[in-house]
Amino acid sequence: MSTREFVTFRIGEQLFGVSVSEIHDVFRPAGMTPVPLSGSEIAGVLNLRGRIVTAIDARSRLGLKKDAKTGKSQTLAIGVERGGESFGLIIDEIGEVVRLDENALEQNPVNLDATWSWVSRGVCRLEDRLLVIMDIDRMLAGASAEEPAAA
Repeated sequence: MSTREFVTFRIGEQLFGVSVSEIHDVFRPAGMTPVPLSGSEIAGVLNLRGRIVTAIDARSRLGLKKDAKTGKSQTLAIGVERGGESFGLIIDEIGEVVRLDENALEQNPVNLDATWSWVSRGVCRLEDRLLVIMDIDRMLAGASAEEPAAA
């Protein structure tokens, strides 16, 4: 039986997971510079250990409202590298690393929001929650001609 490890994190009330191999680091974004004329999903850019990182607001990307309880000091980001560029996906809370059986991944529920389905590779049932496995490439892509319109 084959297993994979996933880093879990929370955005709003939903638990997400992404393969450990896709995460470069976890950090607190500081000194973020706004990007003029960028979409609402681009929180800004920052310098992280000499690298320029584009910060993506996961809440905005998923169509969620800003969380009034989450202050700037509590903001976290998961760092990923794609196409030679560095990105930080701003999340609400980091979880733990879980090991899941390859066969535990199920198709997205039919009633899952279209935007969420677009960025999900599937779901896994945990003891008390549903873990949405995030497709980082689609999450970083933002709106594209291929993406279904949000309902």
